[in-house]
Amino acid sequence: MKEDLFPDEITITDCPESAYISLHRMSYTQKGINKNWDFIKVHDSVAVILADTLRSELILVRQFRPPVFLREKTGITYELCAGITDKDLSPEETVREEIQEETGYSVRTEDIERITSFFTAVSFAGSRQTLYYAEVDDSKRTGSGGGVGTERLEVIRLPFSEIHSFMMDESKPKTPGLLFGLIWFIQNKL
Repeated sequence: MKEDLFPDEITITDCPESAYISLHRMSYTQKGINKNWDFIKVHDSVAVILADTLRSELILVRQFRPPVFLREKTGITYELCAGITDKDLSPEETVREEIQEETGYSVRTEDIERITSFFTAVSFAGSRQTLYYAEVDDSKRTGSGGGVGTERLEVIRLPFSEIHSFMMDESKPKTPGLLFGLIWFIQNKL
């Protein structure tokens, strides 16, 4: 059976310019040694741990990620609901919008709890991700989720009782932000 999120045709080409990333080189001297470091500039992002406490489940998403495909040939990753901060919105408004678009839940910004922020991909991008927490239930479900425009993702539910085994299951590619979020959830909410 073919994975529904997997693309049909794949080609790889050079990317001379992008609305999302730009390639740079920093030259500097450190303790008398000349060095160069290549990196990309990217947008910062937000992510949210979504808990359906009535069902004792976390709401996650799965989607195709080309860099993971190139490395592992699976390409399908498990992630928190997340998005880049590329609009004229506050981070909390961005989180609220991403929750609606990706998972189909409507959450008020005042019901979104900021946890912390951290840097991701520090060796080549150094973008900041801010992590949030929100609770949802069937009364907040206003759509099916799955993304907007050309975005294609699947909403999945992770029972609280399976968090530990999920974290250690290397057959399910996941991001460090997701793993950190799961640890935070276990320590603070479970």
